[in-house]
Amino acid sequence: MKKLLFGTTLLALAIVVPISTMAAVDIHVSIPLPPPIPFPAPPEVIVIPETDVYVDPNIEVDLFFWNGWWWRFWEGRWYRSRYYNRGWAYYDEIPRFYFNVDPHWRRYYREHDWYGHRWNYQRIPYNRLQNNWKSWQDNRRWEKRGTTWGVQNYQPRPQKQREELKQQWQREYHQRPEVQQHQQWKQQQRPQGKQYEGKPQGQQYEGKPQGKQYEGKPQGQQYEGKPQGQQYEGKPQGKPEGGEGEHRK
Repeated sequence: MKKLLFGTTLLALAIVVPISTMAAVDIHVSIPLPPPIPFPAPPEVIVIPETDVYVDPNIEVDLFFWNGWWWRFWEGRWYRSRYYNRGWAYYDEIPRFYFNVDPHWRRYYREHDWYGHRWNYQRIPYNRLQNNWKSWQDNRRWEKRGTTWGVQNYQPRPQKQREELKQQWQREYHQRPEVQQHQQWKQQQRPQGKQYEGKPQGQQYEGKPQGKQYEGKPQGQQYEGKPQGQQYEGKPQGKPEGGEGEHRK
């Protein structure tokens, strides 16, 4: 009788719990975080033409602001934070905005020229950005007549040309040695049938099932460094659109 009961219990477990779950392998990998960027004062940004992406032109690294997050590329990996100077977390995707950004924007910035048109960009103080980015994005402020990102006599490029440029920038990005190295490393970390999701150094996360994508702030989770009722410098106001997909330190 006891043997029969034991066998019945095992059969029930096999039906309810998938074998893949019972045999899952727990993978723990550490990913380093980028070094801090020294800021003597909160950054002033400009908006890149034909996008709603902001960038700080006064530092050597590319520091973007988009959709309520600060974004940073380092050693073939992407990181994001609610703050411009701390709180970076590894992001296991290429940000959606990135291939809309002309990789030669710094040269155009120095020359005040955007594809043959005078570019009278305006510097946007940090506080103004935090207070207005969401309404600017919703109202598509920068592409309206009379604004057009500060580009004189701006004419939208044909969609076909923009798509061709975007594909070219994607190819150039994936040819970068640091990007290829990181992609190879990610492939090595993936067990068969399971997709690896990275994490910041010092924390451990289990792998994420293949094909599921997530972005933004996990529901019900509070960000590190934000005690209840306390406001920190560098945190944008308003609720950004976005999703989950990061691992924090």
